[in-house]
Amino acid sequence: MVEVVAFWPKRASAAARAAGLIVAALVALLLFEPQAAKAAPNWTLDPSASVLTYQSVKKNTIVETNKIRNITGTLSAAGDAKISFDLNSVDTGVDLRNVRMRFLFFETFKYPTAELTAKVDPAAFADLPTKRRIKATLPFRLRLHGVDKDLEASIVITMISDTQVSVASEAPVAVHVEDFGLLPNIDKLQQAANVTNIVPTASVSFDFVFTADGSKPAAVQTVAASAADVGPVATDAAKANFSDEECLNRFAVLSRTGAIYFRQASARLDAKSRPLLAEVEGVVGKCPALKVEVSGHTDSDGSPEANKALSERRAQAVADALVADGVPHNQVSAAGYGEERPVAANDTPRNKALNRRIEFSATKLAN
Repeated sequence: MVEVVAFWPKRASAAARAAGLIVAALVALLLFEPQAAKAAPNWTLDPSASVLTYQSVKKNTIVETNKIRNITGTLSAAGDAKISFDLNSVDTGVDLRNVRMRFLFFETFKYPTAELTAKVDPAAFADLPTKRRIKATLPFRLRLHGVDKDLEASIVITMISDTQVSVASEAPVAVHVEDFGLLPNIDKLQQAANVTNIVPTASVSFDFVFTADGSKPAAVQTVAASAADVGPVATDAAKANFSDEECLNRFAVLSRTGAIYFRQASARLDAKSRPLLAEVEGVVGKCPALKVEVSGHTDSDGSPEANKALSERRAQAVADALVADGVPHNQVSAAGYGEERPVAANDTPRNKALNRRIEFSATKLAN
């Protein structure tokens, strides 16, 4: 194993050697496999100074910029590192849009985080101690929605101080949703928001700031966003209760996920329903003033009587599962509407699948 200091000339000044340690730690940060880093400290991503934004386009011309606010990352002296993104901290500026992005697009009830790792050539950063800023092409691996994909980014690496390093995108990175099995979720967003032509590619930009463990973080002015837009935010998990509006937003969007599953012509819940049921239970628990109706709906195949009976049994099965997991009896009810309330024409397999659904609605509890 080669010591990190071997990358730097022995005649270099003390300041240059100190800077060299930062470069060595940065190199270790971007490696999958442990590298020699005896002289390198452990490093931690500074969430108050780091930011990730992505832009999407709807109706072919309307550009929206969103952020992932809660980002964590660690770097061991041995070179083991990971950057994680809490997808429940997506920030669009509007609660309803946040909930749609979480539940309909990212499906955070199944995939709450995304992760990034990367690998670079250490020689590419040999001049950083003197230049203080270097541009490079960075291959990286993104894990999103349960899928791993190798991508690359043009980055700028900047030595902010002897104890802080910034790794930022020089140009946005194109992320194609189809690569991560997210194309069907674009349809869900379009239906929920009543918009068309959402472009299935996002442009992602980032600025990650890392601080040497044991050092005091300095104030950092990020390029990607103002100070008010950077740093962690409280997610649903941190809230004791939701406002009535927040409750209604969540029930409306959870109803559109299509993630409650039954066997064909049966009211027996499939185990795949568990992640969404757990999410529903969490929302109900933070909406104590509301009563939730679980409603079952079917397509038009079969007789209306049989469909209504099936929808009633399915709704009751979901309500029973919620109560079994601790939801108070007086806070949940079940109703079946059969084929009476279609959301699409029953003329294609896709539309029929949209009509076979479980929905959640809420009203005020009686005093």
